[in-house]
Amino acid sequence: MRFSERTHKIFMVVNEDRFFLSHRKDIALYAQKRGYEITLVAKNTGRRNEVEALGLKMIELPINPTGENIKEELKTFRFLMRLYRKERPDIVHHVGLKNILWGGLAARLTSVHGVVNAVSGLGILFSQEKQSVMQKAILSVIRFSCHRKNVATIFQNEEDRTLFIEKNIIRKGNVYYTRGSGVDLKEYTYMPEPKTPVLQIIFTARMVAEKGVKVLIEAAEKLKDRYNGKVRFLLCGGLSSNPLAIQESYLKEHCDGKYICWLGHRSDIKKLLEQSHIMCFPSYYREGVPKSLIEAAAIGRPIVTTDSIGCKDTVIDGYNGFLVPVKDSDALVEKLTLLIEDGTLRQMMGINSREMAEKYFSIDTVIAEHMKVYENLLKD
Repeated sequence: MRFSERTHKIFMVVNEDRFFLSHRKDIALYAQKRGYEITLVAKNTGRRNEVEALGLKMIELPINPTGENIKEELKTFRFLMRLYRKERPDIVHHVGLKNILWGGLAARLTSVHGVVNAVSGLGILFSQEKQSVMQKAILSVIRFSCHRKNVATIFQNEEDRTLFIEKNIIRKGNVYYTRGSGVDLKEYTYMPEPKTPVLQIIFTARMVAEKGVKVLIEAAEKLKDRYNGKVRFLLCGGLSSNPLAIQESYLKEHCDGKYICWLGHRSDIKKLLEQSHIMCFPSYYREGVPKSLIEAAAIGRPIVTTDSIGCKDTVIDGYNGFLVPVKDSDALVEKLTLLIEDGTLRQMMGINSREMAEKYFSIDTVIAEHMKVYENLLKD
């Protein structure tokens, strides 16, 4: 039977169900409307009911998203091998480096017809300046998996694409690009900044040092004598399971709940963005394109972030925000001060952020690109 004559099965493999709901749900739902049979393969963090309420199937994935224990890693690989061999999906769509590594290898060894690898940033391991033995091993396995027919790779920034091509990890002919995971511009509408006596600077991400949390706290502390009572810093994000991540004790020590507030994991980020005046994200993590920044842009907030991979794709320096060097709290202080002191500048940059979101970050563009990828893979 030809592919065009039956329902196509797509397995979307994501680390956790919560990441799927925040970053890939809209793609899956649109594909489902187009007649694809979508199954999510992900770790259940307690939100499986939400996934299934959308009419999607879900299979729980045994994975430690931040772990490096070889026994755990091989368990994930063997699970995907058995799953692909048994279910015979037409396309497997791997999101994130770990799933690309093990899922890609499993797909090649079980001869899955079509493979989509979505490189949504290369993370802490690839933030190191020198290439490690672990990096080389990972890239070698991915190279083996990708050098065959019907493997498409989707990148979010030019640096990751260049790395994969220069190191001959992928074939040049089946490369796609989306500037981030997209944002629903009808849901995240432009909102003028609130007229409140206290100006709020927001950061949204997991509490990982490489996301720039400590750099932001250091900058906030340098600004405290001048702006305590006039400015509030909101740190929105849960703790990470990575043993090298920021500990709760550090956050409690440096966050007083009034000037610097750690809010933990929040499900009302849109509302918090609307209530804030500036987005600050001094990450030096090897990002794809941070969703927190494109959401802030859509709401219409000026952005202060780093001139680093992924982050710099969201800001034209001096137009909708500022780019600062990584790990430079003094530069952060300088740019935040400009925005704190100049309401007209904030509003102008906020309007420009919305214009960038409409031009580059629409979820509709991201969905269209993914449908093109699926259709091209099923032609062969």
